Amino acid sequence: METLNIGIIGSGFVAEIHAECIRRFVPNARVVACASPTGDHAATFAARHQLPHSFTDYRAMLEKAGVDAVYVATPDQYHRAPVIDALEAGCHVVVEKPMATSQEDAEAICAVVERTGKKFQVDFNHRWLAPYHKIKAMIDAGNLGEPVIGFARKNNPILVPTSMLASWAKDSSPAWFMSSHDIDLTAWVAQQEFVSVNARTAHRSGRPHEDMVVAIGTLSGGTITSHVVNWLTPSKERVTVITGENGVLVADTLTADLTYYENGRIQVDWDPGEFRGVSEGDVTRFALDRKEPMLTEHECFRDSVLAGEARGIVTFAEGARVVEIAENLVADGLDRRL
Repeated sequence: METLNIGIIGSGFVAEIHAECIRRFVPNARVVACASPTGDHAATFAARHQLPHSFTDYRAMLEKAGVDAVYVATPDQYHRAPVIDALEAGCHVVVEKPMATSQEDAEAICAVVERTGKKFQVDFNHRWLAPYHKIKAMIDAGNLGEPVIGFARKNNPILVPTSMLASWAKDSSPAWFMSSHDIDLTAWVAQQEFVSVNARTAHRSGRPHEDMVVAIGTLSGGTITSHVVNWLTPSKERVTVITGENGVLVADTLTADLTYYENGRIQVDWDPGEFRGVSEGDVTRFALDRKEPMLTEHECFRDSVLAGEARGIVTFAEGARVVEIAENLVADGLDRRL
């Protein structure tokens, strides 16, 4: 196989972004078909992205379009059936995050991935944001020292549930749409597993699921974390702060900026017996290669399929672990609803 032929299941805004990214920027990969049951969405989508095939039933696409891989971009709660059907049809699969919204669905998908042996990737595209790669590299190299505490805040404007995801936001929540990113990033960057999680949630929009989540967790190496997400604010925010033994990293992924505040090496004036701490040291704002994360993830998936071995993709086991943790956060929040 020299070129990866891809079919897309779904026709929403995320499918649009991925289709255009692959068409314009990813060599040796091409989108050849799309499927959507919603009115004439598939035909319109295919015309807009210059695709030769469109279907109202994804099963027909799997049978007739000659696709090697499938990108599943259905709403969060509808991933299980198309993912499993695509794997059973012999296709490699990329599924939008989260992998599922229940452990039962995640385990069912994992079983089919293991049985078929097909390449499988969960679309946690934030992993390919330049600041997170730099953070992970610094932790791996020991520059930051042992991570002590991590904090992430992701706020989305109310436009997200009321417009961008209007047709299905009532069946999802920031816990799945946003916290899933932070759960994945925390474990990946720190190379530690979550061993405990708790959450507080708030319901403010009249929808059946939580609109705001404050989560705390402990990792296997002793690192403690906190994630705050909501989708009811007037602005968008993406901030991550990681404190290690040697300093603090502050990332703003809206601007792809990363700044390192090092501990000072000068003699402090206070008595260490009275207060243990560090003085301020050098401050570095890194110049990063701000490559489009969706482009990089598609290149990794393409290379994994064409080379026959996984190359930097988010595995089904990692995706299933995120589902388990997110489900526990939601359940804990329901017990302690504000």
